[in-house]
Amino acid sequence: MKTLAKAEDLPFLLRPAGLVLIVGLLTALKMFAAANAHLVEDEAYYRIWGLFPALSYYDHPPMIGWWISAGQAVFGDTIFAVRALVVFSGLVGSLALWRTAAILFDQRTAGWAVLFLNASLLVGIGGILATPDAPSVVFWGLTFWALAELSRSGNANWWLVVGLMAGCGLLSKYSVLFLGAGIVLWLLWVPEARRWWSAWQLWAGGLVALLCFSPVLYWNHLHEWASFYKQFGRAGGGGFTAKYTFEFLGALIGLLNPLIAVLALFGAATLFKALRARDSAASLVLLTSLPFLIYLTYHSLHARVQANWPAPLFPALALMAAVYVANLAREQHFWRRIAAAGVGIGVGVAILVQLHAVTPFTGQFARKDPTFQLRGWDEIGAQLDELAKAEGAAYVVTTSYGLNGQIDFLMRGDLPVIQLTERIRYIMSPQPTTELFEAPGLYITEKRRDKSGDLQKSFSTVEELGVLERRVKGVPLEEIAVYRVQGPVGPVFEPISYR
Repeated sequence: MKTLAKAEDLPFLLRPAGLVLIVGLLTALKMFAAANAHLVEDEAYYRIWGLFPALSYYDHPPMIGWWISAGQAVFGDTIFAVRALVVFSGLVGSLALWRTAAILFDQRTAGWAVLFLNASLLVGIGGILATPDAPSVVFWGLTFWALAELSRSGNANWWLVVGLMAGCGLLSKYSVLFLGAGIVLWLLWVPEARRWWSAWQLWAGGLVALLCFSPVLYWNHLHEWASFYKQFGRAGGGGFTAKYTFEFLGALIGLLNPLIAVLALFGAATLFKALRARDSAASLVLLTSLPFLIYLTYHSLHARVQANWPAPLFPALALMAAVYVANLAREQHFWRRIAAAGVGIGVGVAILVQLHAVTPFTGQFARKDPTFQLRGWDEIGAQLDELAKAEGAAYVVTTSYGLNGQIDFLMRGDLPVIQLTERIRYIMSPQPTTELFEAPGLYITEKRRDKSGDLQKSFSTVEELGVLERRVKGVPLEEIAVYRVQGPVGPVFEPISYR
């Protein structure tokens, strides 16, 4: 399946120098947006993980928390600190994909793969967001790269690198387990790969991956396997339905970039022919992706697949598209134009959205704008600060993890911000004492999620102080209610539940 292409025979943008220029400029833009666009709810929540590094957490394995903690150690408790390593990981991911494609195919394929990956809407637009998907994608890609090096060199010691990268992937997100299943399929399907079963390095690499994952296992052991129940308990849950499958496919195609998705489909068909002949490179690309894709499709037949879940597959999908374009005959100008248009549109949209994330172009359609979570928080923070001082508040309480994260970032140590519900999310941090609640405090909630009635069972005083509005360019986004609470009369916290 390997073709030949020398760097000097390639157009400038497909050469290493051209790719460095394009990816470097996009990274500079991401750094600007990462430093200046406010955090989304999940990022604000994961920021708290960074402040309290732990072996693992309720929602996910710990890698994104560790990345944020490292950023905070260098850049302080800032927005950029939360996203710093995420932006850097995009460079690593692009380099790993280029090397992988160059090893398995050639430099023309490698150049197109990097362009397609950076022109995908998920990477181009979401490449600054500090969520578990970011380390999951980069370590999945690094595992794939180590497998390519193994396939090319025949050096069994690469299995140790495979194990290390896969283990770091498991520290990022549980979905990397499906990559392990894909590796097993490759080892079974490709005749020359079967020899690795007798290599001690293969089994040692598996042990390395397990050792990397052991903090997560130990944390779950200490907490009644709570994270496993949360994540694996919803796998394929619910009755059979096809309504989510089209939603899943639409999101996958849209976030990959529709033009690139078409090319990836043709590329997959090209690789499938080589897979039937048990070609090692084609089999590696397709079989390492297949188990996760099958699972996502199965899940979509029972429940909604979140748009970000397929993210680890995007480097392989970009590579599939690149295989098709790199092997086009010279007279197939139409598909070359489609490829160029896909890159141009994807990069252009990414630039516009990153700039819009920092400075919105319009407020007219603010409520339908996917970036609405970023807007109006500085003004809310200033108003809450005034209210807290006027009321002599000693703390802030919430009942939503997303809002809790946002308010905690706005306060940044001025007042303790405490979510009264879902306390398992915060067991890594010091627990507040009941004496704290003898003083007056503020209960802050989105109007649509107001649980002030429930708080009357816990506090003798629950008095509404007013409603604040998050706005962008004068357009209301969301109403936030603020209550004065004081005098505990019952249990303030929900009991910690591990299930």
